[in-house]
Amino acid sequence: MNVVLRQEKKIIIPLDQYYLFSRRLEKIMKEDKHSSGDGYMIRSLYFDTIDDNDYEDKINGVEIRRKIRLRSYGPETPFAMLEMKQKQGVYQQKRSLKMDREDAGRMAAGDYSALLKYEQDFALECFGLMNTRCYRPRTVITYTRKAFVAKENSIRVTFDHHIKATESNFDIFKENLQENIVFDPYLVVMEVKFNGFLLSYIKDMLNQCYSTEKAVSKYCLGRTVGKNYLF
Repeated sequence: MNVVLRQEKKIIIPLDQYYLFSRRLEKIMKEDKHSSGDGYMIRSLYFDTIDDNDYEDKINGVEIRRKIRLRSYGPETPFAMLEMKQKQGVYQQKRSLKMDREDAGRMAAGDYSALLKYEQDFALECFGLMNTRCYRPRTVITYTRKAFVAKENSIRVTFDHHIKATESNFDIFKENLQENIVFDPYLVVMEVKFNGFLLSYIKDMLNQCYSTEKAVSKYCLGRTVGKNYLF
């Protein structure tokens, strides 16, 4: 199991700023090993309770809340990452478990017994939580991510664009998944993730943004397909 605790800032920027900032970061940060060109595919299946408690907690701004998702990196990916993100004040904790493709498919079909073959405590916690709280697959979100990393404070800057979603098919490994555009294709979600403090050149970049920090939830976008709501 992998555990990450960090702060996150999200800002919506137009395409011209995305290209400007990415060109600058190419000179001073290391590009993510999976990233090339405009980035790489991320596809996530989000789960929620039968009463959509996690969705409602996000909409209502509940201070302590969670998201559970199953993430792949394209149809050919031989594995998926089961992730739980929990917001705790200004910090985000993310715990993750690497699952093989077959087990991920069982999870996507609502069969959480696939978790019982993994020895990590996190797997058992997810199995108990998802069964007792009646979690169900809810929506699949697909987008392209360009990412940069820096060793200092584990800083990671990502640019997410061309965000699409479907609530009718939960197969995250399907080659041609029929999805709807749920976010303006001329806008990009920039995320800055860090521990402790931000370096000055990152602060300067944030100060140059046309927009201010916004709490953009891709999961919420997927649950309101085509309406382009921001939360």
